Amino acid sequence: MKTEENVRNIGISAHIDSGKTTLTERILFYTKRIHAIHDVKGKDGVGATMDSMELERERGITIASAATYCEWLTHEINIIDTPGHVDFTVEVERSLRVLDGAILVLCAVGGVQSQSITVDQQMKRYKIPSVAFINKCDRSGANPDRVISQLIKKLGHNAVAMQIPIGLEMNFEGVVDLITMKALYFDGDNGEIVRIENIPESLVSRAREKREMLIDKASIFSDELTEAVLEERNISDDVLIEAIRRGVLSRQLTPVLMGSAYKNKAVQPLLDAVVSLLPCPSDMVNEALTMDEKEEPVLLSSDSAKPTVALAFKLEDGPYGQLTYIRVYQGIISRGETIVNARTGKKVKVGRVIRMHADQMEDISAIPSGYIGALFGIDCASGDTFVSPGLNVTMTSMFIPDPVISLAIVPNDNKSQINMSRALGRFTKEDPTFKTYVDDETNETIIEGMGELHLEVYVERMKREYGADVTTGRPRVAYRETITKKAEFNYIHKKQTGGAGQYGRVAGYIEPIESNDFIFENKITGGSIPTQYIPACEKGFRQCMVKGPKLEFPITGVKVVINDGASHSVDSSDMAFQAAARGAFLEAYAKASPVINEPIMKVVVETPTEFQGAIMGLLNQRRGMIVGSQDEGHMTVIEAQVPLSEMFGFSTVLRSSSQGQAQFTMEFAIFKQVPQSIAEKITEEVAARKKNVA
Repeated sequence: MKTEENVRNIGISAHIDSGKTTLTERILFYTKRIHAIHDVKGKDGVGATMDSMELERERGITIASAATYCEWLTHEINIIDTPGHVDFTVEVERSLRVLDGAILVLCAVGGVQSQSITVDQQMKRYKIPSVAFINKCDRSGANPDRVISQLIKKLGHNAVAMQIPIGLEMNFEGVVDLITMKALYFDGDNGEIVRIENIPESLVSRAREKREMLIDKASIFSDELTEAVLEERNISDDVLIEAIRRGVLSRQLTPVLMGSAYKNKAVQPLLDAVVSLLPCPSDMVNEALTMDEKEEPVLLSSDSAKPTVALAFKLEDGPYGQLTYIRVYQGIISRGETIVNARTGKKVKVGRVIRMHADQMEDISAIPSGYIGALFGIDCASGDTFVSPGLNVTMTSMFIPDPVISLAIVPNDNKSQINMSRALGRFTKEDPTFKTYVDDETNETIIEGMGELHLEVYVERMKREYGADVTTGRPRVAYRETITKKAEFNYIHKKQTGGAGQYGRVAGYIEPIESNDFIFENKITGGSIPTQYIPACEKGFRQCMVKGPKLEFPITGVKVVINDGASHSVDSSDMAFQAAARGAFLEAYAKASPVINEPIMKVVVETPTEFQGAIMGLLNQRRGMIVGSQDEGHMTVIEAQVPLSEMFGFSTVLRSSSQGQAQFTMEFAIFKQVPQSIAEKITEEVAARKKNVA
């Protein structure tokens, strides 16, 4: 087994269509993990290795993150290829949670696009060091210099080029390595032969100038390099690489490499950079939280001799049972040993231990600290921590966004009903952003997710993988209710039947707050409501948040303050105060001018400039507010805020208005009040639905 210094856990993440999966395919080919290259939208009908799902191959997109590993220069690289679509953002979240470094792939033409910004924010959240790779340098309109300036301006990276291209667009031949000051060309049928030559005469002065910039930015991280510069000594490659590595590990420097994965150019130097610049597991600071009340952080050391701490970051239900992807942070997980699920406290005996290569498996005897592997037949949820018996810590949980869209699905026959239940059970376990419930009133099964594509993919998978014949209703938007002004309440709940009655008085006020939360504040003095009944009051108010009295949408952005009340020595109880709180809320809510809020999406459209006017018109028709537009070469990027309810079917209209050349991304931005005319329409729809149910 290799030492931990020789391990790299990396992810490849980027905007849609930047070439992440193509790049992974080339990496696997050059590291001899696969022996033939297949394309994402391959004519050979095989599809990319990492897109193992039939749907992924058909659509040419990545839906589920896939894990694999390969070897390069005696180093072992665990790679996770993540989706670019914002609908599958949780796949990116959970991959980043367990990675030590990342390759941020950018398109040489598109540059820093909307999803690149989202991915970059996720990397910041988990403090992941990264190198940037500017892909598609062979495409018309490629401009790596512009992309580097966007990395600096839009993402705030201290970006610096480690290479310059030899030619661009149709004439892209290779790259100049600014560390060795040599030109690299890639020969052979698949670019597998790296030919090292002297720098072409026409590029020598530019290469020197760019190398000076690289040394200048790297010297901040190394005294030895600074001294060599000041004394005008010869700078060795090792000293320069070590300085850049320090900058990368502290997330204060982003080295930029470039190439074309599709044309098999400059992928090997990227692998060299992964090995020499990105962190090994022991370079990263990993913390767990103690499971007592204070949840104090505990530093983990990547030592296989210490007690085990591991995180289950992804689940898959395969033909042979549940497969749990796991990253070991401390200790070792061996076949046959017993570990404990920190969330449930249950002991688990480790059976089969494997390592994944996309959808193929290799049996191994143990997963040491710092490695990623998978376990078979272990029942757990995504995000569970496994520890050695007697250890009481948990890894911090992942950030899971709330769903914004829902859809009713109805099975067409009894067999489909059973298959649909099995599919939903699996999907909700695998994907925390995909939720399902049965509507009490309509008895319909409702699925909720992050966007139209998200739900569409799951419905399609239900039909293909489980043979469930289902019909879907119209997508429904996750509206919210809230209040716009302060309102007071003073409510007495009194019920007298035979025996003990119920009595509770609750007084105070409700007021709107900026966030989407619910805040409960207790300002009772003098014990007018006994302390033991305060939690019951809070519970009663919280119950009202689930369904608003107006249109039965969840209520958000409300602060409840109780400052007075009364109790009875015999008739008061938890039940009585819960009921009093509910009555008090309903009394105040009607006076607090309630309104409906709707989810507003951040929509970014990239279109050829000639269609700009038509597309802005489309967005305006859909109640969109244009935030800005900027020209990027022959393309225009339009950013707008559009209500989610108006975005259904937008992709079809967009394609027909732009001869199929425009594309858009969409992610949740904020909740905003619905205009009066729309609110009336929603009220009518809800009333009609209730009538049908009745």
